[in-house]
Amino acid sequence: MSIPFDLIAVKTGFSIAQIKEVYSLLKNGATVSFMARYRKDRIGGIDEIGIEKIYDQFELYEKIKSRKQSILKLLSNRKNVSPSCISLIKSSWDISEIEDAYYPFKTQRKTKASVAIDAGLAELAKMILSSSDTITKDRFLSFKSAKFNSYSKICSGVEEILIKWISEMKSVRFEIRGKLWKFGKLYSRVNKNGGTNESLSKYTDYHNFYELVRDVKSHRFLAINRGRNEGALFCSIELESSIALKTIEHQIIKNQDRKDLICSAIKKAWSKSLKPSLQNEIFKQLKSISEQKSIEVFSDNLRQLLLQPPLKNKRLLAIDPGFKSGCKLVCLSEHGALLANATVYPNPPKSDRKSASKKIISLINQYKLDGIALGNGTASRETEYFIKRIRFNRKVNVYIVNEAGASVYSTSKIGRQEFPNFDVTVRGAVSIGRRLIDPLSELVKIDPKSIGVGQYQHDVNQNDLSKKLNRVVSSVVNYVGVDLNTASEFLLSYVSGVGPQLAKKIVDFRSKNNGFSCRSELLNVPGLGKKSYENSAGFLRIKNGNNLMDDSAIHPEMYTLIDTICKKEKISFGKLIGNQEKIDSIDWIKYSTEEFQQQSIEDLKRELIKPGHDPRKVIFQLEFDSSIQSINDVKVGQILNGIVNNVTNFGAFVDIGIKENGLIHISNLANEFVDDPSKIIKLHQHLKVRVISVEKERKRIGLSLKDI
Repeated sequence: MSIPFDLIAVKTGFSIAQIKEVYSLLKNGATVSFMARYRKDRIGGIDEIGIEKIYDQFELYEKIKSRKQSILKLLSNRKNVSPSCISLIKSSWDISEIEDAYYPFKTQRKTKASVAIDAGLAELAKMILSSSDTITKDRFLSFKSAKFNSYSKICSGVEEILIKWISEMKSVRFEIRGKLWKFGKLYSRVNKNGGTNESLSKYTDYHNFYELVRDVKSHRFLAINRGRNEGALFCSIELESSIALKTIEHQIIKNQDRKDLICSAIKKAWSKSLKPSLQNEIFKQLKSISEQKSIEVFSDNLRQLLLQPPLKNKRLLAIDPGFKSGCKLVCLSEHGALLANATVYPNPPKSDRKSASKKIISLINQYKLDGIALGNGTASRETEYFIKRIRFNRKVNVYIVNEAGASVYSTSKIGRQEFPNFDVTVRGAVSIGRRLIDPLSELVKIDPKSIGVGQYQHDVNQNDLSKKLNRVVSSVVNYVGVDLNTASEFLLSYVSGVGPQLAKKIVDFRSKNNGFSCRSELLNVPGLGKKSYENSAGFLRIKNGNNLMDDSAIHPEMYTLIDTICKKEKISFGKLIGNQEKIDSIDWIKYSTEEFQQQSIEDLKRELIKPGHDPRKVIFQLEFDSSIQSINDVKVGQILNGIVNNVTNFGAFVDIGIKENGLIHISNLANEFVDDPSKIIKLHQHLKVRVISVEKERKRIGLSLKDI
């Protein structure tokens, strides 16, 4: 049962040779990020997303392989298992086909059909199912027994056997499954006795809803399923009986004599067995598909969020705004170190703006702060209005920061470890400021599910979600690169080949030895072996170290070759860096090796031109409309500035500077048809939107991008 490379090639679109190379590298301990960056030539240039698709297929087929082994073991103890059944299970990689083959042997409990079979009626059932000859009543009575001692009882027993056999036929199950996917409908109805008033009103769109299974969008299914779990909805997957019965009859009915008995068995096989079991199977598959799409949306949003541009080399005043509890202030260095903290009360009920203004000016001047990071939560607009009327004696920009998850960090183990002597309010304000200074370094400390960029994230498989989100975090960390001498333990844990245990050992080693002067010193960290070094070294940077190449994405395995190239080209590495003319003049092909070919050469050239380049964009400051303070100020027809803070399958939520987010429904994203919002709009994109509806009671604001 080796891995079916040919099937994976069909599903992923990559060649069998590429897939085998990925498989070989994975088996030898290479990480996805390492392969995508440093083994491009070997795997034919497959990017990280492609490698993950292949990796997921490996995992899927390993699960199928394990299931096949379990089934074959169970069947080894059963009688009357045909060699063809065993052969099919061994050769097939279609889980539905495998389960259909195993289906007749699943149960060992006594049923009406098994009692009839034990009484010897199976032979008569076979005769009825396969023979076109007349089968008389006397022929039926020749099968009399103690339990089946009359014609009617014999007919009933035979019918039960036929129901069992029809329900278990692979061809029947295959055809009905296909019809359910093609013609089946998902129905949703209100359950007036099950839900609360709140939940019943929440799902009004689905109180009398139906849609073809093949057309059901993931967000609609997950909403219906949530309503079902909350008791507010009934839902089912239905197929017209006429379609099902004709499909089964086409498989079963030939020229048999006792069509009446066979047709009766077909109807009961459909209603008693095939319908409930296949409906349940389709429902589970639909749920799985919807969950995966939701996870993909969450992953795309998280990637964009983590790749927000940092505000480099700026000292900040971070503010967690509030009313009664006041505004928490923290002063942060350009590296995010806590310098001071205080609390002011510029908003109601105290409205002490004079003292608050004086304190903020004092902190700005004392610590030479360059900007203000203001959380976008409660009292954000009121605090922004107050701050922008303070006259500073230096230029101070105000940045609105999405504070989702800051409270999670402030009460977490990580938050307590970093600031054991400060309360949760100070930690929350620090998190707000740090996610402006370096979003990636700060957001990795928070469970991705708490950052608020998902779609029905609590309704999907939590293990699958966590695994995917952790992959995204790791991918982004390695894409950006990490400063080995300043990165936190939490950031280091996401570096390719490191993980939490090695990250702690790296930090401990760094503390004892006053940092790292070169990458090779990583090999002195206890427990960090050659494979971990190979996977991680290229993603770790050392600034002002012993080797200029250590502050770049050039892998140490390339150092010897680069030294050779520099000697032969008669130029030092320091003078080669950034020298576009010299880099272009070198005949790189003559230096190619097995691992260093065309794609690796292009990567090296790009890195030499801009060594250690941060791929994140430059931060941009957006001004909200100062006249919009609450939903009461929002009017249909207004054109407003906004920031996209969540993208879903049904549209995008936009921060327009007030507590309530506006929604751009998928139908209002563009003048033309849009099937995927992520093709039109990105997380944290700055845009202008038109207000098309305001529902103050439901606190809903409809927005549009059409004709803007």
